[in-house]
Amino acid sequence: MNTSPLTYDETELLTMGTATLFEAARLDCDLDPELRPVWPGARLCGTALPVLAASGDNLPLHWALEQAAPGDVLVVDAGGSRCGFWGEVLSVAAQARGVRGLVIDGGVRDTAQLEQLGFAAFSSSIAIRGTGKAWRGTVGEPITVRGRPVRRGDLVVADQDGIVVLPAERVDDVVEAARARAAKEEAYMDRLRSGELTLDIYALRDTQ
Repeated sequence: MNTSPLTYDETELLTMGTATLFEAARLDCDLDPELRPVWPGARLCGTALPVLAASGDNLPLHWALEQAAPGDVLVVDAGGSRCGFWGEVLSVAAQARGVRGLVIDGGVRDTAQLEQLGFAAFSSSIAIRGTGKAWRGTVGEPITVRGRPVRRGDLVVADQDGIVVLPAERVDDVVEAARARAAKEEAYMDRLRSGELTLDIYALRDTQ
């Protein structure tokens, strides 16, 4: 079962965006920018289900769908392997389970079909080479994705700017800080629209 269900409005978090959430968090919670959406406009918000896979072996992703709960996002450490760990078949199965999307340090294929399905996926590569199915890996145990820790129940938000993974115990504070930051930035936008300069708004004139 998912131990930390998403309790925040998905639309609000996606509207604030990953950049605002990251800046508000003041944490090293951003994933490597090489992990990019596999189709234009893909974005997701949900709770992390961590998966560890071996290079060129996607068996753990099949097992992960058995444990996945509605609202989960599969976050997979596949070591950056340039193989097609995920495609149309797993996306259809994931959607039937209520999975919100996929973040993988590894390859994804069938990208046109994923876009048609509306299944949000972020990966380090697009790759057509197939995978084996020899090692079950781990599902639900903590992993590290390029130096960033991911635990089950952490909040994952991803959009065209990047990906953030917020520790479950910090989500309340981060969301409140993000709301305050978004309100402050909107006030800045009003001043900019009236003709003020960023040099004055950010008090940069005396910066050496």
